[in-house]
Amino acid sequence: MFVVNDISVAILFCVVTMLGWGSWANTQKLAGKDNWPFPLYYWDYALGVMLAGLIFMVTLGSFGSAGMGALENLDQAGSGPLARAFLSGAIFNISNILLVVAIDAAGMSVAFPVGVGLALVIGTVASYVQAPKGNPTLLFAGVSLVVLAMLMSAVAHSRLPRKQGRGWTRGILYAVIAGCLMGFFYPQLAQTLSPAFNTAPIVPGYLTPYTALVLFGAGLLASNLVVNTIFLKANGLSYAAYFRGSAKLHSLGILGGAIWMIALTFNIIASGVAGPAISYALGQGATLVAAIWGVLIWHEFRGAPKTALPLLLMFAGYAAGLVLIGMSTL
Repeated sequence: MFVVNDISVAILFCVVTMLGWGSWANTQKLAGKDNWPFPLYYWDYALGVMLAGLIFMVTLGSFGSAGMGALENLDQAGSGPLARAFLSGAIFNISNILLVVAIDAAGMSVAFPVGVGLALVIGTVASYVQAPKGNPTLLFAGVSLVVLAMLMSAVAHSRLPRKQGRGWTRGILYAVIAGCLMGFFYPQLAQTLSPAFNTAPIVPGYLTPYTALVLFGAGLLASNLVVNTIFLKANGLSYAAYFRGSAKLHSLGILGGAIWMIALTFNIIASGVAGPAISYALGQGATLVAAIWGVLIWHEFRGAPKTALPLLLMFAGYAAGLVLIGMSTL
């Protein structure tokens, strides 16, 4: 299987994660321009995640001299790691949909910083406890700056005109639940990987990154049959509406899911060198990428001059935080 052993390459892979996790939602924005509801888009997104995982498994996961091939690994994998990898996909899927509900109820200014901020802190701490790699002082100082940047994002969003009738209390509750769940999907997934998979033989019963990611995708897709069906019905939609969608709309969702999964794959591969905590924390710098898209491309802060200072502090916090997280690998 393909692995990396150089820390500079691992950091580069984490940058790819930032770009992917921060950019996939542009496909949903484009689909929304054609009035394609999120629950319908999300079915294609789930398919895109699974397809990308399968492609990686039969390509990078099956060739090379390191470890073992994905199919061979799947045959010898223990039931515990298989179940945890599958569960991690279900956990992420539930948390991701709950975060969308929270944003709809309370707005981006509250739900996103609460949900993603909690996920960042919980995921980084839990991953570091499992596999302590890197300088903890620099790592958690960087995480603190990223959380501060998220709060500045909340301040900037709060100065935008608000829609009436949002259920803020309900939205915050959903955001907290989403953030707590999202924070645990990555440590759960990382726990299934064979220790030092990039340099040592695969421990019997444990998974290679590529096997784990396919199980993750399967868990996401399977849980979607329940969770997104509920979400679909709550929005007054039907499966018939999904099949009436154009090829363009379906391709946007599949592309969005594939982009997100490519980013996760690069992140997991990088974790063999950088450690899960640093990989995850750097990957969550995706919020900076998303903010850049929102400000420069989608003009989400147009007509709100009072947002200038919070936005400046947000970008500064993200930049400084990511530098400190990167330095913690040295």
